[in-house]
Amino acid sequence: MLGDAMFPKSITPPEIIRLVVFAAVAGSILVAAGLWTGAWVMRKVRRRPEPKRSAAGAWTRRGVLTAAGTGAGCFLWGRFREPYWPQVTHTTLRTPKLRGATRPIRLVQISDMHSDPVVRLEGRLAGIIAGCQPDLIVFTGDCVNSPAGLGVFRRCLGEISRVAPTYVCRGNWEVFFGDLDYFGTLDVVELDGSWRSVSAAGARFTLAGQAVGNGAPLIEALAAAPPEDFTVFLHHYPKEIYELSATGRVDLHLAGHTHGGQVTVPFYGALVTLSGHGKDLEWGLYRVGQTTLYINRGIGMEGLMPRVRFGARPEISVFELVGTAGCRA
Repeated sequence: MLGDAMFPKSITPPEIIRLVVFAAVAGSILVAAGLWTGAWVMRKVRRRPEPKRSAAGAWTRRGVLTAAGTGAGCFLWGRFREPYWPQVTHTTLRTPKLRGATRPIRLVQISDMHSDPVVRLEGRLAGIIAGCQPDLIVFTGDCVNSPAGLGVFRRCLGEISRVAPTYVCRGNWEVFFGDLDYFGTLDVVELDGSWRSVSAAGARFTLAGQAVGNGAPLIEALAAAPPEDFTVFLHHYPKEIYELSATGRVDLHLAGHTHGGQVTVPFYGALVTLSGHGKDLEWGLYRVGQTTLYINRGIGMEGLMPRVRFGARPEISVFELVGTAGCRA
């Protein structure tokens, strides 16, 4: 159970091929650039003249060195700039199920904090979320990269929970560090195979969720929930959208896990999502049957990879839930 939850069999063969090709190309460029640079340095030290090269050879050398320099620049951007550059995204969803709503209900989602001992966005996150003026906040799992990051995570979530009512579910990293006290005395509601009736702006809706590793069918979390209510379901893995949609009970599934790829290729996107469905479930808004899925890119960075984000900025998702029976957007 631990192995399946922490390291799910979710990387697809095309993703493996893309990783191998990317690594081979990048590695070849770096090796060639390193050899040419080393040779150039040795010639300067020994005061030897530059060798004569053909036009094709000269252009190849320039191309490889340019690619290597660009790659180094991208790495520096992904290491020192993009992880500190959050994006607030906005999505409007309309439904007749929010009966009596006097205004749009504002829900904010964050995910995949992956806190380390080093504070990154955690010190600013509560302020950014407060500026979104949420009615409620949800966190969809993956708290820390190691036990050493627990203090940073708990301080951040504590500040966030003072902004608006906050609901949380556990991700796959919580299975790995299962004995840590993630939420403790924090003023948050943990959803694990359970649901709550939530009221905002004069309307009532259902908020349910389940932790990774629970093992029970997801539908059990909704067994006693009002079937007529607008229902939001929190679960870390986006691949469960097909099971949730088949229940006919979930209107909005909020997930994380993919980080939007965390490192993406321009004009192509994520090489790897670990969603179990490749690029079919990468990031953003999807519709499966009558259920809407939103995959949040997360705040932090995967603990088994270098702390780099490129082309996948940290994300705070803001949802405007509009009741079409009398509520004005």
